[in-house]
Amino acid sequence: MSQKHQTAGLASWNPLLARRDVLRCGSVSAAASLPLLAGSTAAAAATADSVIMLWMGGGVTHLDSFDPKPDAPEQIRGTLRAIDTALPGVHFGEPMLRMSEVADELTLVRSFSHDSNDHLLSQVYTLCGRRVTAAELFKHPNVGSVVRHLHGDRNGLPGYIAVPGITRPGPPPHNLFVGGWLGQGVAPFCTGGVPEQPDFTVGEKQANPSPIVDDEPAPRDLQLLDGLTAARLRNRLQLQQTLDQTRRNLEGSVGKGVQEYDQAYKLLTSESVRTAFELDRESEPTRELYGRTKIGQRCLLARRLVEAGAGFVMVDYGYDPDYGNLWDNHNAAGQGFPHVSELCMRGYHLAGMDRAFAGLISDMRSRGLLDRTLVVFLTEFGRTPKINAAGGRDHWGMCGSVFFAGGGAQRGVVIGESDEQAAWPVTQPWGPADIAATIYTALGVDPDDRIRDQFGRPVPVLDHGRAIEGVF
Repeated sequence: MSQKHQTAGLASWNPLLARRDVLRCGSVSAAASLPLLAGSTAAAAATADSVIMLWMGGGVTHLDSFDPKPDAPEQIRGTLRAIDTALPGVHFGEPMLRMSEVADELTLVRSFSHDSNDHLLSQVYTLCGRRVTAAELFKHPNVGSVVRHLHGDRNGLPGYIAVPGITRPGPPPHNLFVGGWLGQGVAPFCTGGVPEQPDFTVGEKQANPSPIVDDEPAPRDLQLLDGLTAARLRNRLQLQQTLDQTRRNLEGSVGKGVQEYDQAYKLLTSESVRTAFELDRESEPTRELYGRTKIGQRCLLARRLVEAGAGFVMVDYGYDPDYGNLWDNHNAAGQGFPHVSELCMRGYHLAGMDRAFAGLISDMRSRGLLDRTLVVFLTEFGRTPKINAAGGRDHWGMCGSVFFAGGGAQRGVVIGESDEQAAWPVTQPWGPADIAATIYTALGVDPDDRIRDQFGRPVPVLDHGRAIEGVF
């Protein structure tokens, strides 16, 4: 294995002595002197200006993608081959053909691990970096919401954009893209609006739906209605502002609805902002590079938004009206999936993810965008090493794979290692809080600092976790 492939041995892992444990030994007066952030960060050495989070909610199988085990029995490895990558000695699963060619751009973490197999708890943990109970699903802000709170909106674009931001785990369906204790004013701007069918577990699905979909993830709300010019919209805004001022005089406050109206007005009247959402401005070869799939065009839109100045963009692809619970491949009754090894090769599953991710990374590298943009692939957990009797894989929080690219992350590095069945890390595990800390660190945000919630109370950016060693 190349010297650039890094693994941290168990001997160096001491979970009983974390950084915050040392800090807690300090005096109360020292703790009281920790800096408070109120909208700007204490500038650590930021390595990234923007983040693209590739959020694959549902639990992507790591054994068939980034951590194959070719020497394991077939009930573990399935029928897919392990293929060579651009990194000598490092193999990916057969569906990851294009990602194997850009593996030297990645910092791959093969010891992603935590202690929950529950979708809701694990997704919230991964989206915000904090452990929660079932009663706290909407309590804490997403990482993107914290970034939006600290860095604000930029270039006329919301500071946290979700493309499309409509997936809803359940049942019943839950919207986990929230601002939490920072308020919904910093929740993501979701390009897809409210889904017509929020519970994607119901309704008939085709046995083998086409991956080629004209998804067009640009928000429909940015289209001006017939006869509504920017001048008329401006007059409406002035009337709205007059009414809002009267309301403030009477009530002393103004609701979130007014904030949303102001934001919608700014988006509607900015030519550069509307242009950023127009995928038809891209050449046919570029659109084909990403793939004419939902995930492909969403990744392409994320690149356009970052290019236009967006600070934090989430590509959201998981629960889908056409494909159902896309990554939740139990093959339970009603799912209608084929054997997981066959499913992974379909263009809307791993094979489509492979093309979209590789297209994004190579396109951003060629445009000079990757050095200052941190690309992060996240899912809430991996899947069980043993394929179940129905030909699917179940939830497995104990081990999975994620990656970073660009934004100061090292190129061609593998961090961590799993056992011979990809069931458990045999090196130091890294959890959702560590992922969040790594993102914050890249953006110059100290995870140990405190920010004020919507009521002015100081709250730590993170309550545990640290930047993953070896990423930067």
